[in-house]
Amino acid sequence: MSRAPVVRAIAALAVIVTSLVLAISMAPRLGLDLRGGTQLVFETKDSPTVKTSAEATDRTLEVLRRRADALGVAEPTLARSGERRIIVELPGVQDPRQAADVIGKTAQLTFHPVISEADQSTKPKKGEQVLPDEDGRRLLLGPVRLTGEGVSDAQAGIDPQQGGGWFVTIDFRDQGGDAWRKLTGDAACNGVGDPKRRIAIVLDNEVISSPQVNEGVACNVGIPGGSTQITGSFTNEQAQDLSVLIKGGALPVPVEIVEQRTVGPTLGSAAIEASAKAAVVGVLLTALFIIVIYRLVGLFATVALACYGLIAYAALVALGATLTLPGLAGFVLAIGMAVDANVLVFERAREEFEENPDRGLRAALEKGFRNAWSAIADSNITTLLAAGLLFFLASGPVKGFGVTLSIGVIASLISAMLITRVLAMWAVSLRAVQRRPMISGLGSIGRVRQWLTARNPDLMRHRRRWLAIAGLVVVLGGAGLFSRGLNFGVEFTGGRIVEYSTGSPVTADAAREAVAEAGFPSAVVQTSGDDISVRTGQISSDDVVKIESALSTVAGDVTKQRDELIGPSLGDELRRNALIALGVALAAQLLYLAVRFRWTFGAAAVLALFVDVAAVVGVFAWLGKPIDGVFLAAILTVIGYSVNDKVVVFDRVREMWGLSQKTPFAKVTNSAILQTIPRTVNTGLGALFILAALAFFGGDSLHDFAIALVIGILVGTVSSAFVAGPLAIEFEARSSTPPPKPPKKRTRRPREGSGAVV
Repeated sequence: MSRAPVVRAIAALAVIVTSLVLAISMAPRLGLDLRGGTQLVFETKDSPTVKTSAEATDRTLEVLRRRADALGVAEPTLARSGERRIIVELPGVQDPRQAADVIGKTAQLTFHPVISEADQSTKPKKGEQVLPDEDGRRLLLGPVRLTGEGVSDAQAGIDPQQGGGWFVTIDFRDQGGDAWRKLTGDAACNGVGDPKRRIAIVLDNEVISSPQVNEGVACNVGIPGGSTQITGSFTNEQAQDLSVLIKGGALPVPVEIVEQRTVGPTLGSAAIEASAKAAVVGVLLTALFIIVIYRLVGLFATVALACYGLIAYAALVALGATLTLPGLAGFVLAIGMAVDANVLVFERAREEFEENPDRGLRAALEKGFRNAWSAIADSNITTLLAAGLLFFLASGPVKGFGVTLSIGVIASLISAMLITRVLAMWAVSLRAVQRRPMISGLGSIGRVRQWLTARNPDLMRHRRRWLAIAGLVVVLGGAGLFSRGLNFGVEFTGGRIVEYSTGSPVTADAAREAVAEAGFPSAVVQTSGDDISVRTGQISSDDVVKIESALSTVAGDVTKQRDELIGPSLGDELRRNALIALGVALAAQLLYLAVRFRWTFGAAAVLALFVDVAAVVGVFAWLGKPIDGVFLAAILTVIGYSVNDKVVVFDRVREMWGLSQKTPFAKVTNSAILQTIPRTVNTGLGALFILAALAFFGGDSLHDFAIALVIGILVGTVSSAFVAGPLAIEFEARSSTPPPKPPKKRTRRPREGSGAVV
C-alpha cells in the first residue's frame, strides 16, 4: 500500500492544528478603516542645507515617533514607505488637526541674541535675520548661538503665584548649558530696557518668546544651572504642544502631508460587521451550491473551505499583515478561488469515471487531481501576479487587498489540493459509496455536460460574428470613455472628501447651499439617506470643521465618518501607478501565457482581457461611478479571474490537440470549450454568490467593487469561449508553429516481489 495518503493526512492535520493554534493565540492587526483613527502620510523634502535620503527619512521617522508617543496616542504605528515617505497611524484620533500640526512641524528650535529693533529699511547681514517678536515688533536677530540639539528635556508647567500662567521649562545638555550661560552672560552686559538684553527663542522662523535677561544676572556670568523657562501667553494646550516639539527634537528635513485618512469608530465596526455577514452568507450559499452539484465530495469540499478560512486567517495574523476593508473583501473573494480548484478536480474526475468506470471512483479522483493540477497552478500564478501588482503599486487600504488575496490564493491551494484530497479520497474509498457511485457526486458528468455532448453545438462556426460583437463592446466602452469621461476619485485627482452622518435626512440642495455659505461654493455635495459626502480641492482641517458646523445648522447632529485628503503630487503618482499596473498586468499575463502555452494563446487571452477591461471601464464611465483604488483592485482581480478561465480552456485545447493533431484546430477548440463549460458555469456561480453577498451587505464602500467584479466575471466567462477561442483560431491559421506533442504517458515500474518471507 502506498504511504502517500498517510503522509497527506498527517500534513493536512498538522496544517489545521497549527492554524488553529495561531488563530486562537494571536490577535489580528486591524487597519484604521476597521478600528477608526487617523492615518497621515508624510513626504520628506529637501532643505537648503540637507538633501533628503533614506537615512534622513529614517531619522525623521524616529523624531516623529517620539512626538507621537509624547502626544499620548495609544499604540501609534509609524513605518517608512519607499525612500521619502513615512506612514503614521494614530488609532482613535478623530480630529487630526492637532496631531498633524504637532507631529508634522519641522520644529527647528534656535536661540539668538537680539542686536536691535528693526524697521522696513533694516538690512540684515550674513547670518542675521529680521523677525517680528511675540507682540509684532520687528527685531534684528544675530546668528544662531544655540539649537534644539542642546536641549535634553522640556516640560509644561503652571505658576499659580503669577496668575496661573503657563510656561515651558527647558533643560540643557552639558554643552547646551554652557552655550546658554554664555549667551545670557553676554546679554546681561547691556542695560535694562536695551533690546540687546533680550534673548530671542525661535521655532521654525517664528519668535515664540524674547524675554529680557533678569536684572540679577551678572555680566559675562550668565544663568547657570543648565535650565530656563519660556514664558508667554500660553494656553495649556499650547504649552503642552511646545514641550512635545522641543522634547522630540527638530526634524532633520522638512516634511509635507501628502495623504490623510480619518475613519470614525462606528464606521469601522459597521464595516467589520457587514464584511462578516457577507462572508457568512457568501460561504453558506457557495457551500450549499457545491453540495447540491457534487454531493458527497462537495460536502467534504465545504469542510475544506472552512479549513481554508482558518488557514488564511492564521497566515494573516502570523505574518502580522494589516487587515483592511478591501483586504476583508479579498479574503472573502479568495473563497471563489478555492471553489475553482475543487470544481476543476471534480469535473476531471467525472470525466475519468465516465470513460473508465471499471477502475472505480478512487482511481478516477486520483487522476482528476493529477490532470487538473496544471490548470490550477497556472490560474493561481496569474492571480498572484495581479495581487503582487496591487501590493507594489497601490496605496492605503487597497494594498491590504493585494496581501490578503495573495494569502487567500495560497491557502485555497492548500485547502483544495491537500485537505479536500485527503477527505474526498477517504469518502470514495468507503464500500457503500463504491457500490453507489452516484452518491459521491462523481458518478455522472452532469446534466449540462450530457446535454452539450448530445447536441455538440459548433460555436466556432460563427467565430467572426462573435469577434464583431466583442469589437462593438469595445467601441461602446470607448464611447462612454470619450463622451462621459471617467469620474476619478480624490485618490487619483488629489483633493479632499469628507463623509458625514446626520441626525435627520437633508436634501442635496440644502446641504450644498450650507457648504457654499461656509465658503466652498465649488464643493461637490451628495446625499444618500442620512449620509452626506462633500468633495473639495485642497482644504485644511480647519476648513473641514467649518463645513461640519455649516451642515449642523441644516441637518442637526452631524458626525464625521470618513475624511480623506490626497495631495496633488500623490494623486498624480497614484493615477500613473494605476495605468502602469494595468499595462504591466496585461503584459505579464501575455508573457506568462506565451511561455507556458503558445504565443497565439497568450495573444488571444490578452486581447480577450482587453475586451473584459473595456466592458467594465465602459459601464463605470456611462454610469458615472467613481474610479479609485478600490476600482483598481477590482480591475486587477477581474484580470486574474478572467485569465483563470482562459487558462483552463487553453489547457484543455493543448491537451486535446496533442492527442489528435490531425483534427482541425477550430474543431479541437470547440470541443475544449464545450468540455470546460460546466467548470466555467459552476465556478462563476460560486463567485457570484459571494459577490452578491458583498454587494448586499458590504455597504457603499464595497458595493461598486462588487459591481465591477460581477460585470468582469460575466464578461470574462463569455469572452473565454467567444473571444479568446475565435482569436486563437485566427492566430493559429497564420502561425507556422507545429501542434504540441502528445503528453507522455507515465509508466510504473513493475514490482519484483513484495519482500515477504513465508
